[in-house]
Amino acid sequence: MNAPLRRVAISVLVLFTLLILNVNYIQVVRADKLRNDPSNTRVLAEEYDRERGSIIVDGKEIALSTPTPGRLKYLRQYPQGELYAGVTGYYSLVYSKTRLEQAENDLLSGSDPRLVLRRLADLFTGRDPAGGDVVLTLDPAVQQAAMTGLQGQTGAVVALDPSTGKILGLASTPSFDPTKLSSHDPAAIRAYRDKLSDDQLTNQAIDQRYSPGSVFKVVVSAAALATGKYTPDTQIAAPDKLTLPGTKTTLENFAGESCSSTGKQSLLDALRISCNTAFAQLGIDLGEDKVRSMAEAFGIDDQKFDMPLKVAGSTLGSIDNDAQLGVSSIGQQDVQLTPMQAAMIAAAVANHGSLMKPYLVDRVTAPDLAVVDRTEPEEMSKPISSDVAKDLTQMMTAVVANGTGRRAQIDGVEVAGKTGTAENATNASDHSWFIGFAPADHPKIAVAVFIKHGGSTGGDISAPIAKSVIQAYLAGQGGN
Repeated sequence: MNAPLRRVAISVLVLFTLLILNVNYIQVVRADKLRNDPSNTRVLAEEYDRERGSIIVDGKEIALSTPTPGRLKYLRQYPQGELYAGVTGYYSLVYSKTRLEQAENDLLSGSDPRLVLRRLADLFTGRDPAGGDVVLTLDPAVQQAAMTGLQGQTGAVVALDPSTGKILGLASTPSFDPTKLSSHDPAAIRAYRDKLSDDQLTNQAIDQRYSPGSVFKVVVSAAALATGKYTPDTQIAAPDKLTLPGTKTTLENFAGESCSSTGKQSLLDALRISCNTAFAQLGIDLGEDKVRSMAEAFGIDDQKFDMPLKVAGSTLGSIDNDAQLGVSSIGQQDVQLTPMQAAMIAAAVANHGSLMKPYLVDRVTAPDLAVVDRTEPEEMSKPISSDVAKDLTQMMTAVVANGTGRRAQIDGVEVAGKTGTAENATNASDHSWFIGFAPADHPKIAVAVFIKHGGSTGGDISAPIAKSVIQAYLAGQGGN
């Protein structure tokens, strides 16, 4: 072979090799990215040719696909859109997928490996392929009570079954209508999206974390009780003012009130009336290691987790000295919790000290309704002993019976809880919190209520919402 022919042959071989490498790169390395690219019209058309599975609550579809005569064969709709928007998210031509529509996309679209037998059967029978259904743990009465209570506020409610971790309610306000983001009209989709605020598109229960204020005192109480040196009756220092160590800064109680005429009170009473100076000093006396390790045992470790929606990590933050430790011990400084994490604290106390991992999906089913997977309850950690949980239950019951949480009282049902009012930003109203569970002697539901910039105490604004949520659930369970 002469030199020119050899050069041509080598050039062709190099080009052919590059072509093979590029094809493999596209088909193997970039396959997932291209498949999930919302601008990939081929994949998009294929998706809309297949009936997407439903998202179901208590036997009713809260997200479903309906046939259309248009080029895109199916339209995604949300019959109770605003009630569940923070859970379902949307399935949009323009803005792709969010929330469960994204987290469970493989199952809903029919591409999940667990549906492989169904897909094979479709090939042999000529049956139209379809996605599977996702059945949730939510209780519709709880969700409705939560959203009604939050109306007009920016906030969240999380309700859990403390013995299993089932998420009974996951409410976030303000909400939006995902059906309007899932139409087949790109211009209308964009016009509606432009009207939505960041708060509407944020799930306040799991995306954001906030200063928890006095609900964090439950964690500090747990750290004290776990040492074996404290009981609910142990007398602790409760001055009118506390000068933070190494500073000239004084810490006062809410509205400058006095916690005790003697300067001391029981640990139970300190929690019952939410005494700031008592808990700041208690945290300092315990030391950072004990407070931090208890916080981390409850899951306050800055780590995200899935349920299957992603939950932002809660954090104790950095603590450089005893002054910061004192402020952190009343849920301020750099302490930041999601409402989900706050509910998990209440649930762990309610469940005799065992923290169950929250989960939102009860089961997933094939298009023929055969169950292909089911979530099993899983213990996440054991932050406290059953004895400590019993003492905390006694203390939290006192908070509702004759303390700051009176507005969570329910006739005939003993409720355990803790209020929280958290300073957050200069010239901004305080955040308002309540966590609790009921019935105190045989807990069936644990709740957290958060109101962003509520402008009132947790006992005034959040506790009544918790009451209505608990009542809605217990009514469906046949009372208490």
